[in-house]
Amino acid sequence: MSKLFIAGEVFHGAGSLEELKNIKGSKAVIVTGGSSMKNSGSLDKAAAYLKEAGIETKIFEGVEEDPSSATCFKGAELMKSFQPDWIIGLGGCSAIDAAKMMWVFYEYPDADFEAMIKPFNVPVLRNKAKFIAIPSTSGTGTETTGLAVITDREKGVKYPIVSYELTPDIAIVDGEICASMPAHVTSNTGLDALTHCVEAYVSNIENNYADVLSKGGLEIVFNNLKEAVQNPSNIQARQNMHDASFMAGLAFNNAWLGIVHSLSHQVGALYGIPHGASNAIFLPNVIRFNAKESNRFPDLAKVIGKETAEDLAQAIETLRTEVNNQSAIKDFGISREDWDKNLDFIANNAFLDPCTGFNPRKPTVDELKEIYNACYDGVVYQENVLSSVN
Repeated sequence: MSKLFIAGEVFHGAGSLEELKNIKGSKAVIVTGGSSMKNSGSLDKAAAYLKEAGIETKIFEGVEEDPSSATCFKGAELMKSFQPDWIIGLGGCSAIDAAKMMWVFYEYPDADFEAMIKPFNVPVLRNKAKFIAIPSTSGTGTETTGLAVITDREKGVKYPIVSYELTPDIAIVDGEICASMPAHVTSNTGLDALTHCVEAYVSNIENNYADVLSKGGLEIVFNNLKEAVQNPSNIQARQNMHDASFMAGLAFNNAWLGIVHSLSHQVGALYGIPHGASNAIFLPNVIRFNAKESNRFPDLAKVIGKETAEDLAQAIETLRTEVNNQSAIKDFGISREDWDKNLDFIANNAFLDPCTGFNPRKPTVDELKEIYNACYDGVVYQENVLSSVN
């Protein structure tokens, strides 16, 4: 027997933010990032809808990209003094992930962050509050996942906190909130959603629901991402990408991810490379690596009218170029000397990352280093032989 893990209620479609008017409760804390939600009017709309519902609201602003544990502790302090019965993450993945961990420390002030790094080790939640996720980017799927990625800035490590306790009670998937998303963010987050579809489908956990969602999400991304990047006012393309992100999140919440994410977590923490951008660099070569063990990639290739794993890898590289994303880690200004100095550190951390355990092919640390080096230079990974991309 298996259980399907999904946000308790899902409201989707343009204008669905208005559902906040129907929330029952007394107090809410909205957690958000910088100024984008304020400037777009979405933050004020959310607060107004909550006021209409009779809910007193406080706002925690300023969650940084790749949120730190220190930010989570700070938000939890606000919650402990205000005592909300709803916590709302509004914005990109960083805001929602930070809100999830603030929720944990609000309910358990003495919780051990280091202990929660171990998968499925978050204590039982919903003793004080429930959680609403309202994404403004179309990529992470955090609005329906039991995952929060938090950065330890002193150690230079990203920690994926994995627990179904973190799955939101309500997800609001409103494409209108994405209308102001810059082209490069649309591109990065859309490629992140694509990565979720691929990794969830080939995961070593078999799940029919995840399979269908992965295929459907992948098709939507290929059909809509370029349009969303080039014509940001196209709300239908925005909503389609938002739906694809949710579908991909639901897929990997039930089948989990692989070494693309293990590799990406490290370069994001150490070098600040945007998560979707690094995923898009690693994904084609990880497909080539995993294709030696998994025969599932041709299924995904057929969704986009291709045949083989290599066809799929090349189609992703083409899409990556069409939406103006980088093709090599060195494109982010990282010197070879600095890369070589840190290679052992990031490869070992990637090997220990929780996502590695769900990869269809078990890698060695040396194999992860080979993939890292191929992707640093932007060349094709070929089992100990590297050749330039044409």
